Amino acid sequence: MIKMILFRKFRVLILMVFLVACTMHIMIDLLPKLEKRGAGADGVDGGCQCAHHPGAQSQGWGKQRARSAADAGWPNKHTLRILQDFSNEPSSNLTSHSLEKITAAADGAESRRRSGPSAGRTGDHKPLIRDTSGGRTAPVRGASRLSALFQHPFYKLDLPPLTEEDTLFNVNTDIRFYPRATGNQGWHDEEGNEEEDFSPTGEVTAESYPNWLRFHIGINRYELYSRHDPVLDALLKDLVTQRVTSVAMKSGGTQLKLIMTFQNYGQALFKPMKQTREQETPPDFFYFSDFERHNAEIAAFHLDRILDFRRVPPVAGRLVNMTREIRDVTRDKKLWRTFFISPANNVCFYGECSYYCSTEHALCGKPDQIEGSLAAFLPDLNLAKRKTWRNPWRRSYHKRKKAEWEVDPDYCDEVKQTPPYDRGTRLLDVMDMTIFDFLMGNMDRHHYETFEKFGNYTFIIHLDNGRGFGKHSHDELSILVPLSQCCRVRKSTYLRLQLLAKEEYQLSSLMEESLLRDRLSPVLIKPHLQAMDRRLRLVLRVLAGCVEKESYVNVVEEDLVGDTATHRSPGHR
Repeated sequence: MIKMILFRKFRVLILMVFLVACTMHIMIDLLPKLEKRGAGADGVDGGCQCAHHPGAQSQGWGKQRARSAADAGWPNKHTLRILQDFSNEPSSNLTSHSLEKITAAADGAESRRRSGPSAGRTGDHKPLIRDTSGGRTAPVRGASRLSALFQHPFYKLDLPPLTEEDTLFNVNTDIRFYPRATGNQGWHDEEGNEEEDFSPTGEVTAESYPNWLRFHIGINRYELYSRHDPVLDALLKDLVTQRVTSVAMKSGGTQLKLIMTFQNYGQALFKPMKQTREQETPPDFFYFSDFERHNAEIAAFHLDRILDFRRVPPVAGRLVNMTREIRDVTRDKKLWRTFFISPANNVCFYGECSYYCSTEHALCGKPDQIEGSLAAFLPDLNLAKRKTWRNPWRRSYHKRKKAEWEVDPDYCDEVKQTPPYDRGTRLLDVMDMTIFDFLMGNMDRHHYETFEKFGNYTFIIHLDNGRGFGKHSHDELSILVPLSQCCRVRKSTYLRLQLLAKEEYQLSSLMEESLLRDRLSPVLIKPHLQAMDRRLRLVLRVLAGCVEKESYVNVVEEDLVGDTATHRSPGHR
């Protein structure tokens, strides 16, 4: 009898614990709705919602969130549809992106010492990249080196005639699959007003499309964008000025990155700042454990353009208000719940990711302003499929094991007999990517992507460059192994590298001038700029050794195009 009574009491206790747990779970889940309802009942303006008093914001946190979400409502689940993506392998740590933090006062003083009045402060409005064929150039002493470079014959060669097979989209047929791209729905401008350039019939022209869509339309077999396309400048401006309407975390990767959607329905990948520009990667850090850097993404875009590859999607730096442009517009409850006020009275958040997403690695503003890079999205994978390839010179990503290419001196001979490297332009594209990575010091290139439509005869998309520019005092020569093993290079690439090594152009000076257009200038410190000159000399030294060993005609190859081994003039792409 006593055992029976005790057993019944135990069951009652278990039931009570279960009910208490369920009640707490329901209350936690309903907390945002209760806060929203309480804010609506008060009907009192909580004061300025500006980002200058985070301490005051913390007192009315729920009310502010409720006001920003009053129109759309608070969803039960994360329902934001990600229309575009950077990679079709989100689990790959290639999609991890760097986070960097910088102290505003120190950088402001340092930038004035390095760049003079033209650099300005981080928050100043700076001109973006201009059309080098006739637009404004950077405010530098004397003539613009960058403008002179783009006027050089190597940078003025035309593409072969483009057919429908050479363009990613057909404007008359493919664009109708884009959401809101046709019909009588108007695009919205920066001030929130509808465009008035649409005809009463609802028919639209390519010129009336938003800049992100015009960028997508311009992609072809040979390039992501043309050298002097005015859409590029307009798109870079959009990345900096367009109003953010929603934010969500991007899945996959070791580090936090956000998907930002703008008022004109364009999207970009945002990588916040976490390290100062002066902070070098410690020598004992493995390449796969380092933080990625937002300024590396910006600098990589400019370097890729100066090399005339044009294979990096447009990237621009932006100073983001974490309160108004992230917390108050996100529908991602997991992201929203990671916001907090730090002991220093700054707004912080950390999100969710495989690594570096905790209060110890939180991203904090000053008080809620944070730098970051915004990279324009490529077309939706459902509309323009991309194929992911394993880099033949992929590192082992192991603390003790070495990759096959590190121990086999004849490894390139095996690669050249394996598809897709046995024909076409792919091996030359890998050599271009190798040079690009070495100049940045990027060791984290284990996969790459191409547009599936163009098969093996197209360029490699240079995505995910956040682990570049981590070290300026050390040159990682192992990145150049593919070039030294294969001893192959495009003639156009070889000629441009020699041009950039000349004093009248000089890669570091060109990069410094180009980066002045970015809103977060100075993007790179002087030692990183000087390191690129040093590394360029090393690349040319490796190629000189190849030429001496195998002769010029066996090393420097004419650029290939199409499905045959037809030779083109130097510099064609």
